Amino acid sequence: MSIKITATSTCDLPAELLARYDIDVVPLYVSFGGKTCRDGVDAGPEDIFRHVESGGQLPSTAAVNIDDYQKLFAELSPKYEAVLHITIGAEFSCCYQNALVAAEDYPNVYVADSRNLTVGQGLLVLEAAEAAERGMSAPEIVKLIESRVDKVDTTFVVDKLDYLVKGGRVPSLVAMGANLLRLKPSIVLADGKMGVGKKYRGTFEKALDDYVGDLLSRGDADLSRVFVAHSRCDKASPAAIMERLCAAGFREVYETIVGCTISCHCGPNTLGVIFMRK
Repeated sequence: MSIKITATSTCDLPAELLARYDIDVVPLYVSFGGKTCRDGVDAGPEDIFRHVESGGQLPSTAAVNIDDYQKLFAELSPKYEAVLHITIGAEFSCCYQNALVAAEDYPNVYVADSRNLTVGQGLLVLEAAEAAERGMSAPEIVKLIESRVDKVDTTFVVDKLDYLVKGGRVPSLVAMGANLLRLKPSIVLADGKMGVGKKYRGTFEKALDDYVGDLLSRGDADLSRVFVAHSRCDKASPAAIMERLCAAGFREVYETIVGCTISCHCGPNTLGVIFMRK
């Protein structure tokens, strides 16, 4: 018997890490073109981009529902000493609330709110898996995760604000001004919410170069592990950034493609460098 770590699909962890730590992923839902699909199972980001580029409306996303969670917990709880599920931030989705309701029927099921998204959530999922390997109990791991939430550094740069405008998260006039001034805004996650950070001027490639330079100049990164998370970026950009992060001393550097849920909100040509702070 052991502790089973599970997470919502929004953790965006590469398949190799999910397999290494035996982490089960529960898909959220995305609806477009008259159908509802499971994130990463029935549809991927490219399906969304093709739909929007062909004139379709921006897809909508939906949380893992209570019934899905009940089925998951009913399957896993008898097989393990404990099951720990880590969700996308409660401010972004009702996955956390739904999981709590479903977990009421299973005394060995624990639920933790990452207060994060994409591999910001994924970093906490990995810490939970490693803590379980060290023999920590599920309640101890929940406390560990809660204590580490504020250490996650989740930021990304968006090439164009089209998807954020379509989703009603950015006014169209703001996007028009950004396009005219050739501004590439960074999005910063803090206190479970997304906000606009520094605005970079120039091409997307130049913006990424300046963005990474700003992150590295801070000197507050835990160099254990870092992710380059992106949506349909030119292959050269993630590769160059990964080389730069390796040279800066990060010991584990991973590339990951963000899933449907994040892609629906940010669109293609979005890239983030995500790590834990010291």
